Amino acid sequence: MDIPQGASARARAALRHVAGGSSGPAVDPRARITLNFHPDRSAGEVPVLVALARDGAYHSQFVTGTSNGGLTARPGGERWRWESRIFGGAYDEAAAHERPVYGALNFRRQVVGAAPRFGSSHFRLRSGVLPRATFCYPDSAAEPADFGVAAGMSLIALAEADERDALDDYIEAHVHGGVDLARDVEALVLDVCYRGTPVEAAARHLPCPVEWHPGYRITVAGLLRHAGYRGREYAELGARIARDGVVDPRAIGDAARTGRYDPQDLKKVWHTLARFGAPEGAGTACSGAEASGSRTPGVGTAGA
Repeated sequence: MDIPQGASARARAALRHVAGGSSGPAVDPRARITLNFHPDRSAGEVPVLVALARDGAYHSQFVTGTSNGGLTARPGGERWRWESRIFGGAYDEAAAHERPVYGALNFRRQVVGAAPRFGSSHFRLRSGVLPRATFCYPDSAAEPADFGVAAGMSLIALAEADERDALDDYIEAHVHGGVDLARDVEALVLDVCYRGTPVEAAARHLPCPVEWHPGYRITVAGLLRHAGYRGREYAELGARIARDGVVDPRAIGDAARTGRYDPQDLKKVWHTLARFGAPEGAGTACSGAEASGSRTPGVGTAGA
C-alpha cells in the first residue's frame, strides 16, 4: 500500500503491519468512515461539542477518558492490549494523542452512520481519510482475526455474510494521524431531535457543516414490547424518562445530565431505542417499526 505522506513513524508502522495481513478488493472511495457519538454528553465538565470546538479535533478514548463503549484505554488495559496486537506494537510506547481514533466504515450508507451503537449522531469523514485507516471485523473487543486497509480487504464480504445483531454488525475503523475537524470532517450529522436546542447552537461553532438525519424515536409501548432485548428494567427506565410517551436521544441525554441514573443503564435504553426506533435508511431490521409519527428517508442539509 502507499503510506500517506506526513504520517508519523508509528502510524506508518501500524498501517504496514495491518496491510501485511490484508487482501481483497479496494474499498469504494465513495464509502465514508463515520464517528458515532452522543452530542449532548460531556467530556469531563465540558459539553462534548464545546470541547470539540475548543480543540478543533476529535480525540481517542486514551485522551478523553470517556467512551460510549467500554473504558479500558489505559496502559495495560484491554484497549491497550487490543491495539498492541492489531498494530504490531506500533503504539505500545505512544503518547495518548498519537493513538488512532475509532469509527466505522459506512459501506451500507446508513443515514445514521455506520455504528449507531455508540451514538445517535456522527461525524462523516472525507474520502481522503480512507488511505490512513485500518479496519477489522468484528469489533476489536471481540478479538477479531480479520483485518484490512482501504487498498484491499475482504471485510465487507464477511460482514455481509454474517448474521450478527444489527448494532454489532459494523466494520470497525481506526483512523491514524488524528481527525482534524476542519480538514477531515465532511459534515456533522445530528438527530433531528436536537433542532433548536443547545446542541445545535454548539454544533454551529464547529468548523464543519451541520446536517440532519430523520431521528430515532420509540413509544413507551414499543420499549416494553422489546423489553427482552436488553432487559425489562431498562425498558421500564425508558418509560420513566419518556416525554409524552416517547423516548428519543434527547430524552436519554436529559436523563444523563441529572446524575440520577447509572450511565450504563441509560446505555441499555439507548441500545433498545437504536435497535427498534431507528429511522428509515438506518439499516436495522426493524427500522421505524416502533416509531410514532412520519419518517422521511435520507439525510437533510443544515438549512432543510
